[in-house]
Amino acid sequence: MGAVLVAVLGVTAGLTGCSSTGGKRAEDARKAATAQGKAAVNTPRWTFGMVTHSGDGDTFWDIVQSGAKQAARKDNINFLYAHDDEAQQQAQLVDSYIDKKVDGIIVTLAKPDAMKGALARAKKAGIPVITVNSGSAESKDFGALTHIGQDETIAGEAVGEELNKRGKKKALCILHEQGNVGHEQRCDGAKKTFDGKIQNLYVTGTNMPDVQSSIEARLQTDKSVDAVVTLGAPFADTAVKAADSAGSKAEVDTFDLNEKVAAGLKSGDLGFAVDQQPYLQGYQAVDLLWLYKYNADVLGGGRPVLTGPQIITKDQAAELEEYAKRGTR
Repeated sequence: MGAVLVAVLGVTAGLTGCSSTGGKRAEDARKAATAQGKAAVNTPRWTFGMVTHSGDGDTFWDIVQSGAKQAARKDNINFLYAHDDEAQQQAQLVDSYIDKKVDGIIVTLAKPDAMKGALARAKKAGIPVITVNSGSAESKDFGALTHIGQDETIAGEAVGEELNKRGKKKALCILHEQGNVGHEQRCDGAKKTFDGKIQNLYVTGTNMPDVQSSIEARLQTDKSVDAVVTLGAPFADTAVKAADSAGSKAEVDTFDLNEKVAAGLKSGDLGFAVDQQPYLQGYQAVDLLWLYKYNADVLGGGRPVLTGPQIITKDQAAELEEYAKRGTR
């Protein structure tokens, strides 16, 4: 990640290095151009397509897109976005971008087996691919330049360690998308480090009333559960409601951060959040594809570029809340 910052800062340094007055004018001009949606570079207007496994209404991906679009404006990129939570449909969307002869593809590998063929076709067509968010273990083997995201097992291990610090003894890990290997890795990672007991609870993530009723029913039948871990920010508030309805004092913790989660941490409704910085995932993916097209740069050295995990508690919530409100955290 440091190399990306150096590359980005290098643009600023080139603008500001001449003199304090001239540099300030150049920087002001750059900011004005960016604010007007103008590019900060003079490279060709390449087209990059992003395809994710997002379902409809998942606000996490709004944050990823926000970062990607910001980088696209800066880098003079025509940015396309498509999504489908069905793996075969996701692969077909990748194929559609290949047919359009895009200049680069960004893709998630939540269900990697179904995506392997699509990435092979992209490679055969000479289209560089970067994977984000899901699929760090498969990314290199599938021919991607690099992977940007968090190691899901390490993130899960961080959750187990945090639960230990909080003295928890029994937790529910709420999986809202069956077949998502990253979700399984999170819960498995937590089991590795948690001194207590963790039980997986599968729910239908596209049906929030079902999510709430499933969590509520489990908490009503097992009063020994003292922690509920959701795997996505939109489900945290639902878990809080479920705990209240069940009369449970279980602490609700979650993966990912958004405005509601930041407010919940600040108020104490939530214990902690595991932030993987989705804005950074989108921003870096576009920026790294641009760097590859412009300068054949590749980050990671064959290993994932990690954007998380970062444990966020009440202490950091107030600072991050303003960023969450603007849709960048």
